[in-house]
Amino acid sequence: MQLTGTPFLVVTIILVPISIAAALLLWGRVRGPRPVKLLSRTAMILFCQLTAVTTVFVMVNNANLIYGSWDDLLGTGDHVRAVPKVPADTGSGSGSDSKTRAKVIQSFTGVGDPKVPGDVQNTELKGEVSGVDGEVLVWLPPQYNDPAYKDKNFPVVELLPGWPGSSKTWFGTLKVSDQLKPMMEKGEVAPFILVSPRTNLLGDDVDTGCADVPGKVNADTWLSRDVPQMVLDNFRADPSPERWAVAGYSAGGHCAGKLALEHPNRYRAGVSLSGYSDPGQEPHSLTAKDPVLKEKSNLLNILKNSQTPPKVALFVSGNKGDGFEAAAALKAAAKAPTTVTTVETTGPHASDVWRPMVPDVFKWLTGVIPVQH
Repeated sequence: MQLTGTPFLVVTIILVPISIAAALLLWGRVRGPRPVKLLSRTAMILFCQLTAVTTVFVMVNNANLIYGSWDDLLGTGDHVRAVPKVPADTGSGSGSDSKTRAKVIQSFTGVGDPKVPGDVQNTELKGEVSGVDGEVLVWLPPQYNDPAYKDKNFPVVELLPGWPGSSKTWFGTLKVSDQLKPMMEKGEVAPFILVSPRTNLLGDDVDTGCADVPGKVNADTWLSRDVPQMVLDNFRADPSPERWAVAGYSAGGHCAGKLALEHPNRYRAGVSLSGYSDPGQEPHSLTAKDPVLKEKSNLLNILKNSQTPPKVALFVSGNKGDGFEAAAALKAAAKAPTTVTTVETTGPHASDVWRPMVPDVFKWLTGVIPVQH
């Protein structure tokens, strides 16, 4: 039984009254010495509490899709097949790796989660360059199958969840495709292909920081090279970096900013919703444990140390004390052609703040990503 969805939630709800009824029924029937009675009754109370807490957890997890599977919850999932040495990224555009390899055509299925719209597709990708294996969710805009667009290539936005987080969260919790589909049909935003890859790659509660960490994981390469190449191999996606963007919230916002600034040859724009510049703000960050990698992965340092200011547009939002100061520092440090748009938000560090921002974020992206004629 999968962690998310209705069946497991129903089971946990049913267990609550059963546990209470069992405690009431057995309370007076416990036999034996006083210590045995005390332990037995304590166990009954704890079981009642456990079923109630489990139900609340499952309800919260279903609403926010924090953990997408039992492996993610238990920290037993490991999606790193190997950690090869990554060839230098000298190409221009998301399709630059295709010059040295044949296309890999993937098979796609439904996601199979009632929280995720039925038109979202899922594939299991073996990352050729990174050595990472994981699911990638893809949503196609309404224009994609319109005969009038049969010769058109489409812009792409990679969507990264926070940590812990699931590849389903943007679609199931932030309702990105539900919100954007009518806007695309009306021409209010560009018809982007939306791609949400797995970012929870290591077990034992470790956040990769979306970086390549020698001997541990090639998370950056997975997101910036393997996933985009899969999209180009299987869909009419535009390979030009001018037509690609990456967006994320919380830890995913840090990742989005990092990928955009480090790979202007692959991304034109990055969106960080309540993200941060310093990876040390995530206690479970793998990059923060290495002082050199920690400094190297700091968005402000990336911007300041760039020999040439990257041609990247950043949209960075946050509340005071929750990302806004980092956004302001990035804006102050940016030099043309880098641009930074900052938005101050109010409210908690939660999906209830990020979900309503989706329309404005994609209107902004539509202004940055040039329209294909």
